[in-house]
Amino acid sequence: MSERRTRRQAALAAANETPTKSDALSEMNGNSDAHVSTTTTSAKEAGPTENIFLFWPNLIGYFRIVLAVASLYYMPLHPRTCSLLYSISCLLDALDGYAARYFNQSTRFGAVLDMVTDRCTTSCLLVFLSSAFPRWAIVFQGLISLDFASHYIHMYATLAMGGSAESHKNVDKSRSWLLNLYYTNKTVLFITCALNELFFIALYLLSFSSPLLSPQLLKSVGESKAAAIQNGAQVNSSIISQLFTNPYSAAALEMARANKMDSTWPWILAGVSAPVMIIKNVLNIVQLVKASKWLAEGDVEQRRLAAKAKAKKGRKAN
Repeated sequence: MSERRTRRQAALAAANETPTKSDALSEMNGNSDAHVSTTTTSAKEAGPTENIFLFWPNLIGYFRIVLAVASLYYMPLHPRTCSLLYSISCLLDALDGYAARYFNQSTRFGAVLDMVTDRCTTSCLLVFLSSAFPRWAIVFQGLISLDFASHYIHMYATLAMGGSAESHKNVDKSRSWLLNLYYTNKTVLFITCALNELFFIALYLLSFSSPLLSPQLLKSVGESKAAAIQNGAQVNSSIISQLFTNPYSAAALEMARANKMDSTWPWILAGVSAPVMIIKNVLNIVQLVKASKWLAEGDVEQRRLAAKAKAKKGRKAN
């Protein structure tokens, strides 16, 4: 009897000493409240939250996008206006980097915004060149694919292997001295990107100035098309047809011929910038290969560690 009583007393004593679930929850809540309070206090001490989207470099980036969209609007039939707007948008690419360093406002959002803007504007111009020079469309499509694939894999490899705080421009010399020179030397980076864009702008201007590349500039309006625009001819006056006019209509071709310019300077610009354009795409290939190898090295290391952990677990089980 005394033994039973002793056991019962021991059980009651243990129950009194063991914290209840509600006590544990209250303790956890107390710690959570303390953590939240500490976080709030530290946030207040840090000062007001900065609005990254309104940093000067990012505002320049937004303006670049506006100029790029405006250039695309004028691209089909106004080569001079389009080239001016597109060129300013490209040149501002150097200004936003300078503003980021001057105002100490370098951000990951700004770096991604800058890279995405570059990729999209160049791709839109190459899409137009594909339609302007159909026989070379596969070349322009290949350049678009290479540009996107190279930068995407390079960015992903940097984040996966180097960490989220690593910049895609920090390329070690041991991995590629060529990419290290391209990304770390601001002069090389600016000249390469500028002349690469200049080559495609020159091709765009040649589509309005060179009968050799664009034979339709010499074609006269056919009798059937001329009859369609005679007085009294039936005209499609719908809103859709007015907003989205046929780029191959007689009026569009006449406007293209009206905007025709001398092809001397576009040919000179294309000849000067062509070697740099080739170098830029060689860099894209190197970047694609190096980033792919870096990801593969990470996969091999991850599989090695997984196999090692599995073997260690098997030895423990035995």
